Amino acid sequence: MLSRKTEYALRALVHLAREYHRGPVLIAELADEQKIPKKFLEAILLALKHSGILQSKKGKGGGYYLGRPPRSITFGQALRVLEGPLSPVSCLSDSAYASCPECGDEGTCGIRIVMKDVREATSRIVDRTTLADVLDRVDRAEEVRRGALSYFI
Repeated sequence: MLSRKTEYALRALVHLAREYHRGPVLIAELADEQKIPKKFLEAILLALKHSGILQSKKGKGGGYYLGRPPRSITFGQALRVLEGPLSPVSCLSDSAYASCPECGDEGTCGIRIVMKDVREATSRIVDRTTLADVLDRVDRAEEVRRGALSYFI
């Protein structure tokens, strides 16, 4: 389950991706439009800035904006910044490995075997899904909801 912090971060990133060509977006505007508490959003955006996903501009016309095009920022990158490793168990993590004290043999541990599949499937999805992909999927979903798509046989 995503933490509230990560959910807010992803919503903010999708919003900033939508506004990518507009330039910097004010924190107050982003907080208001996405219904995110402003102080909480400030901390989230700062973490994303420190990772290089976001950039900021001070002063008039300032705010936050994506540090790279939406097509080059993945959900996986953002998730790792905010949540840490994707591994559901520490014995699978590349960056935060820790063996399980109860486990006698990692190679035959049933929990580890299944959780490896979970990690790989999750990673495969989030590391291939860019912010631009999300925007495309949202646009298609909105078209379907409005009934804009017609199928002819």
